[in-house]
Amino acid sequence: MTGSRAEYGLLYWILKEIQASPTLELHLVVTGMHLSSEFGLTVQEIERDGFEISHKVEMLLGSDSSVGVAKSVGLGITGFADTFENLRPELLLVLGDRFEILSAVIAAFIAAIPVAHIHGGEITEGAFDDGIRHSITKMSGLHFVSTEEYRNRVIQLGENPERVFNVGAPGVENIERLELIDINTLQKVIGLDLTKPTALVTFHPETLKIESARKDFETLLRALDMVGNLQLVITKSNADTQGREINKLIDEYVKTRPHTVGHASLGQKVYLSLVRNVVGVIGNSSSGIIEAPSMNTGTINIGNRQKGRVRATSILDCDPEEFAIKEAVVRMLGPEFQDQIRNTENPHGG
Repeated sequence: MTGSRAEYGLLYWILKEIQASPTLELHLVVTGMHLSSEFGLTVQEIERDGFEISHKVEMLLGSDSSVGVAKSVGLGITGFADTFENLRPELLLVLGDRFEILSAVIAAFIAAIPVAHIHGGEITEGAFDDGIRHSITKMSGLHFVSTEEYRNRVIQLGENPERVFNVGAPGVENIERLELIDINTLQKVIGLDLTKPTALVTFHPETLKIESARKDFETLLRALDMVGNLQLVITKSNADTQGREINKLIDEYVKTRPHTVGHASLGQKVYLSLVRNVVGVIGNSSSGIIEAPSMNTGTINIGNRQKGRVRATSILDCDPEEFAIKEAVVRMLGPEFQDQIRNTENPHGG
């Protein structure tokens, strides 16, 4: 099943392999942001990729408050209970740590449907995803992790070592398998001259510190204004608590700042092609930690949302403070750090 643009992109080649397998039958269940026009209606991208959708589970409410998200989880459990009763799958495959995934896994666990989980064992101290991820681990019977450290953590959580496999990150494999877009075509899609210094910005609320989401993002925007010669491509936040607040700020910001564009969803191929062609990724998205190092692209990771994840040497961590962010951008653009980026090794590969 898939509930967001991010994990669908990571599942793409796995779904293709299941689809082509003579011994497996794919039933793809789509939910969450995929079904929302506000978040780009990315279900259409899935259909364009040639996948038949077996079921759609509507669960997102119009509110992104903590109450709204909790109620969405409840709706998801109800919807997935009906879906699994109809489909009767022999295995549920899920990736990641979002609340949509938790809803599906709870329904499957109660229905005694085995669960296979990708990207378990990781730590993200600034988000409630951390607790969700470990909860999914305890309800899963098969585990596919991206580093040996994460494999050890899943085993420490009490899982059978014979069912925990270090397979590397699917996002890294995607980079190796996807035919990325050439820069001329990419420039037309994005609407910017990418031969000029351009940064990709993605910022999500720290869901364990939601009261500061707006303040932290406004701080990031002010810091970026202090680096005046930098073009920006800003992708919108997920349907997390206070995510819509950040998206409103993005809409307002791109209207006033020249050489800046905003996108609800770029799609996997455009997004990764852009990561390859920008001077750096700025914000707190997991893609800056997991995928960007394989493209020899630097990352400025802000705040605690990704705190605890294994890191490459191409990543600079900083607090959500104006001058700290500005100094990190200046350092990232400098020749010394650019040399370091070119020689980085991604610990999530393999």
